[in-house]
Amino acid sequence: MTLSTPLRKVASKLMAKFGGEVTIRTVTAGAYNTTTGAITETVSDTAVRGVLEDVNAREVNELVQAGDKRLTIAAADTAAVPSTADRVVISNISHQVIRVVTIEQDNEPITYELILRA
Repeated sequence: MTLSTPLRKVASKLMAKFGGEVTIRTVTAGAYNTTTGAITETVSDTAVRGVLEDVNAREVNELVQAGDKRLTIAAADTAAVPSTADRVVISNISHQVIRVVTIEQDNEPITYELILRA
């Protein structure tokens, strides 16, 4: 047994105890409509618990802006790895995922840190 298995369980328990409810909205591009010129989207929602905090001022750069948020979720609580095409709904406000950082142990994801922008 590797260290990653108990770490995944601990991360999930900590998020369940201290995290707030958020919805990960996985967005999949559908068919292109030649009449309207739009691409249809298919969404799938997953409710998870995560810890939300503001981005530090020292982290602001070309990609991360002041006012962005950081959401940490347990990797064990999600079926798929979040991507920048996905959205996160917190208190009925949809946030775009700007960046995804995976915290790993033995090549197993433990947590995901999502940088969000409203």
